[in-house]
Formats: sequence, structure tokens, C-alpha cells
Amino acid sequence: MQTTDSIPFDIDQIRTQIDTAMVGFLDTLKLPSKLDDPIRYALLAPGKRIRPLLAWASAQAAGGSGNESVPVAVAVELIHAFSLVHDDLPALDNDDLRRGRPTLHKHAGEAAAILAGDAMLALAFEALSTVKPIPSTTVHSTLIAQLCQGTRAMIVGQVYDTLAGFDESLSDEAKIELIHTNKTGALIHASCVMGATAAGADQQTLDHISGFASELGLQFQIIDDLLDVQGDPKLVGKTLRKDEDANKLTYPAVLGIEHSNKIIGTLDQSARSKLEQIGPESNGLRVLLDLMTNRSH
Repeated sequence: MQTTDSIPFDIDQIRTQIDTAMVGFLDTLKLPSKLDDPIRYALLAPGKRIRPLLAWASAQAAGGSGNESVPVAVAVELIHAFSLVHDDLPALDNDDLRRGRPTLHKHAGEAAAILAGDAMLALAFEALSTVKPIPSTTVHSTLIAQLCQGTRAMIVGQVYDTLAGFDESLSDEAKIELIHTNKTGALIHASCVMGATAAGADQQTLDHISGFASELGLQFQIIDDLLDVQGDPKLVGKTLRKDEDANKLTYPAVLGIEHSNKIIGTLDQSARSKLEQIGPESNGLRVLLDLMTNRSH
């Protein structure tokens, strides 16, 4: 168990609780096996559960127990899983491995992968309404709006990454920041602000968490860019250097490894300053920031 000054943050226990909630939610749906099986393969695959953990820690930072965030945690992981399944398809990244296993379209076929991804996108919003503890009507409407915003921005980032269409006046650095803050950063940001909202965060705390999440989201993806260049394929669990082979815009490609690391350091420092303004309740977020900064996969 990882603990901090005053608030325990048992990552394994929280992951187990969230996974149990996801399984319980799927069990209530009684989906046909041709849909249920691929959804479970994608959603329940071994993973870090970073976004659900961020939702839980953000609820704690807002003064809650963390349990208030469970519907949010299930919803954001469904959105994340949907995005990975579709991102891996031949029409997009055409990846064969995800988390050390065959990608869903390799495991179950392209049709099953497309339909499972579609279903998980819809089920995320259903989870916000049915997974306990069910939020109040007012909070629920805010969560729906936040999830819509995060999902929309994530897809916009994917469009820029895949189809380009940038304003021609933008520099390559501005383009890559636009991709990353949307494609990766938006759902990380939504996970944090939704977790805080579910716990009844006041506006000042919500602003601090929002600022933290923005820094974290960009930092997370820059580290991911570096792992694609420098990582161990066995640890990362997917084919590396595909971005480089496809001539995609990444921080190492545009700015170099050294400058990319400097940006990570600046973002990390700024993110930590936001947590200091919240106080000891943000200790869970600090644990996750340490985990994400020092990750090898």
C-alpha cells in the first residue's frame, strides 16, 4: 500500500474495487456473448487504470472518501478502452499488440472490435446513471457534460493526429501540443474534474485540480512519446517506434529527447505546485503523479 502524510492511497485495493464495479456493471447488462466477450477482453485487460485512479484521488482531494467517484471511474475507463480499440484498428494505427496481448481486432476480428468500441462509448454514459453510488441529478448533468467535453476533445486530437488539417500558421511544436492536449490530455483532465465534481468540490479546489490535470495530461503523453523511442518493448507491451516510422509529430521528433525531458520537468513542477495549493487531501494525486512520472511502460 502506498500512503502519504495523512490519507492512505492503496492503489491495488482501489483498482480491485473499480474492476469489481466494472464487472458488476457488465453483468447487469446481459449483452449477447458476441458483444459481451470482446468488451470484457478490452475493458478488463491488465492495465494501470490510471484514469479511474485519478478520478478516485481527485474525489479525495475534494474532501471525499474516493468512493463517490466509482461511477466516474467506470465511465472514463469505458471511454479509454473504446478509444484504444478503435485506435488499434487497421484504418488508424494498425497495431497488433496492446498491453502485451493481441489487440481486439486481432483477437476477435475487425467487426467485433468496431461494435465493441461503439458499445463502450455508449455504455460509459449509462454507467454514470446506474453504477452506485448514483450521483444526484444536478451533479449527474454536470458529469455528463464533462464526459462529453473530454470525449469530444479526445476524438478531435485523434483527427489531428491521423488526418492533420491544422491551421497552416501553427509551428510543429504548437501542432504537437494541440494533438497531445486533446488526444491524451482531455480524458485525463475529465477523469480528474469529474472525480472532484462527484465529491462536491468547491470552485477553488476544482480550479486547482483542473490546472493540475492539464499539466499532467501533456506530461503523460510526452513521456509516452519518449517510451516509444527509448522504452523496452517487453515492458511497454506494444510495438515501438511506430510513430517514428509513420513520420508522426511527437515531442522527441520535433524538439529532441533532451528538450522533451526539460518540458516534462517544467510540467511536473507546475503540477506539484497546484497540489500544494489544495493541501494534504491531494496526497493521492501526488502518489499518482510520482507513479506516472517514473513509469517505464
